[in-house]
Amino acid sequence: MTEDQALTAPDTGTPLSLAEVARLMSEEKLPPVDSWNPEHEADSEMRIAADGTWYHQGREIRRKRLVKLFSTILRRDGDAYVLVTPAEKLSIDVEDAPFQAVEAAIDGDQLVFRLNTGDFVAVGDDHPLYLRDGKPYVRVRSGLDARIARGPWYRLAEMAVEEHGRVGLRLGADFIPLVDAGG
Repeated sequence: MTEDQALTAPDTGTPLSLAEVARLMSEEKLPPVDSWNPEHEADSEMRIAADGTWYHQGREIRRKRLVKLFSTILRRDGDAYVLVTPAEKLSIDVEDAPFQAVEAAIDGDQLVFRLNTGDFVAVGDDHPLYLRDGKPYVRVRSGLDARIARGPWYRLAEMAVEEHGRVGLRLGADFIPLVDAGG
């Protein structure tokens, strides 16, 4: 991976190799929120803005560790988003997608994004890159998506190739379209 394609560590901003990113991804352990079904339900009075900024009672949550913690207990229930623990389920408003993909790196046939929470997502079968209403997203987990921010999206567009009348990324044997099927 070239220096300009390196992802950065969320805490220090230092470049990470793809091997280091893979190690961090393998260490990530999330709570089993899909198995929790608490009886107590309420409103969290929280909102995730379209740019990925988290708010509580109208005020921005500036502590990155707190946002990271909340992001680990976030799940999607149908069309709604909730923060869930074994004891309670709290609704949360999400304007677009709960996460933002703020950096991208390609190394050979691997495309990896760093999210605004500091997590990493490698595009693949479980984490497809797709377009919805012309906007780029990547699946993070269980119905939770990240909107790909403008900077990483432009960077991917610069690396795009045209094949058989389609524009996209060639990652090994895979071709990932970067334009809606209709144009």
